[in-house]
Amino acid sequence: MQGKVASMVERELTNVIETLGFELYEVEYVKKQNGMNLTLFITNKDRPVTIEDCELVHRTVDPILDELNPTSDASYYLNVSSIGLDRPLKSDKDFNRCLNSEVIVKLYAGKEKEIIGNIKNFSDKEIILETKNGEVILDRQNIALCKQNIKF
Repeated sequence: MQGKVASMVERELTNVIETLGFELYEVEYVKKQNGMNLTLFITNKDRPVTIEDCELVHRTVDPILDELNPTSDASYYLNVSSIGLDRPLKSDKDFNRCLNSEVIVKLYAGKEKEIIGNIKNFSDKEIILETKNGEVILDRQNIALCKQNIKF
């Protein structure tokens, strides 16, 4: 049911959210400590997402979701959030979003357990990083964690 709810919400809200100037990046419907949570992760390619943006999307989609009733009257908490700078990169969509960005990669095995570099390319099997020591090809199955290297 959780996957069905997320798929239905994504299908029905993608265009609505795009008309507001945002991309619906991911829909998550999971049980948390306070009960079921439906979280819409949004992004904007031109600027960071603000709390006001999240509020706008929330106010816009709430009545649509009431009418759509994706959970068949089961209660849930609606959350709207930016994808966040520290979001781990897992999917092709994540890697594509961070092409040419500097990332920190922690590995399960190998001589080096942590590598920092810019994502130059990726496939479903590997990612290619440009590091200070040259190009490195990493098996995606060996990646424990990959996220943007945020510098302040």
